Amino acid sequence: MKKYTYSSKIKISLLFFGLTLMAGAIFYSNYIVSQLRDDNRQIVTVYSRIIANTINEESDANLGFVFDEIIKKVQFPIVYTDKLNIPLYSRNIGQNKNKDELLKLIGRMDKNNKPIPIEYFDSGSNSKMLLGYLHFGDSVLVQRLEWLPYLEILIVLMFIIVGFLGFNSIRENEKRLIWVGMARETAHQLGTPISAMIGWIDRINSHPKESKNIAKEMRSDMMRLEQIADRFSQMGSQSPLEKLSVTQLINEQAKYLRKRIPSLDKDIELEIKIINEISIMGNSVLLGWVLENLIRNGIDSIKKDNGKVQITVRAVNEFGCIYIKDNGKGINKKDWKNVFKPGFSSKKRGWGLGLSLVQRIIEEIHRGSIFVKSSSASDGTVFQIKLHKQR
Repeated sequence: MKKYTYSSKIKISLLFFGLTLMAGAIFYSNYIVSQLRDDNRQIVTVYSRIIANTINEESDANLGFVFDEIIKKVQFPIVYTDKLNIPLYSRNIGQNKNKDELLKLIGRMDKNNKPIPIEYFDSGSNSKMLLGYLHFGDSVLVQRLEWLPYLEILIVLMFIIVGFLGFNSIRENEKRLIWVGMARETAHQLGTPISAMIGWIDRINSHPKESKNIAKEMRSDMMRLEQIADRFSQMGSQSPLEKLSVTQLINEQAKYLRKRIPSLDKDIELEIKIINEISIMGNSVLLGWVLENLIRNGIDSIKKDNGKVQITVRAVNEFGCIYIKDNGKGINKKDWKNVFKPGFSSKKRGWGLGLSLVQRIIEEIHRGSIFVKSSSASDGTVFQIKLHKQR
């Protein structure tokens, strides 16, 4: 239940973060638009003063120069009207606009930019005279900036939708792969004790006098089946850790597997080499799973006669290191990291979940590391596990 609550909190946080980014983009864009409008207003204010000073002169030559040469340079629409708002002059508003169209345009421009009055100061009467108004609109740049954040949000939303659909498709595919992989891994885990038990039953039928000794081995296989069930149950819960002897852990796995390697129709030597006695904090059930998985993978990779899987234990600084070496077919160097990814497998019948589970057990539960130390077609593969030592 906590995992679902945590997942919901992440989704809400991401949604809030996305909305904050969108609001920030709109706010910043509106701020830039407001600054550009203020700049345009200052320019138009200067024009209004020039026109006010020029319009009272006896000659209209200067006024014509103002409209034809100065205002002509502006990059935004501008309309000069008299004090009754009758259009007299315009720039950057398109061609062949009649009076009604100009008045509608003036109304739209006045909503965003308050018109600037053209006032002339009469020193004789010591008063201001209203001569007209300068109405101006937004430049093409301002208009584009005004719509830019919405365009960006639309693009981001489209990207998110496409990404979500793609991610959802990948996740569903991974779910199917994991379900099938778990089924295959379960069959892989159950295969050894079940096949061994079938072999013991055949042995009893042919050698009934050995039934007492065989019963002990069958009990061992039954305990292994119980252990397998325990392994899967602990993968989804908080796994308890205790002080363990690495040597004892390895010997227990080797003892069980040595008697069952012949059932694999392979001549495999399983060698253990303990250089240093090491104790660690770990889960014996899950670490046993790790060792069995790596040993069985090593056995599966051996295609020649006289195969060998060697397990070496040594202390390296504050770590206890376990090396699992086989003389199998090796792993391509480009796949040294890929072998731990769910779904990756070099086997025709594999589903690529075993090493992924191994990595999770070592790194997430035991805070250690596992990696391919070396691998080649001639020398086989060496996996290295690093776990923190305990005194």
